Amino acid sequence: MGLHKILKIVAFALAILGAIFALTIMAGDDDTAQSMSGNMLYVTYAVLGIVLALVVIFVIKGLFAGNIKKTLVTVGAFAAIIFISYAISSGTDLDLTPFTDKGLDVDEGTSKVVGAGLYAFYVLAIVAIGSMLLGGVKNILNK
Repeated sequence: MGLHKILKIVAFALAILGAIFALTIMAGDDDTAQSMSGNMLYVTYAVLGIVLALVVIFVIKGLFAGNIKKTLVTVGAFAAIIFISYAISSGTDLDLTPFTDKGLDVDEGTSKVVGAGLYAFYVLAIVAIGSMLLGGVKNILNK
């Protein structure tokens, strides 16, 4: 039995366990819901840890099995997009008074990080859409 099959079985078992917890929370009273939601949170943390560990393992395995130069160039391009997005984000283009009036801890640094995330999202979305369009045009022209 391969690792892929084992991971499918584990994922299916965790999905069933999560569904049982969710149904127990929905069907129970408030005390049951609070205790079960706490337990479900611990299960969620455990599953997240397992998933992250497996992702790291398979990424490292894929790096050494494939073309590492191409992977490093792609990671470098991604890091450059993030860096440029952070550099062009000002953080001062938003009135922070409504947030501070509500007691939220939002300052110019937080605004700058959010702006950088938005710029990076826009650039990466344009690159992804352009890649799909370019691939579609190439397929049409090659037929």
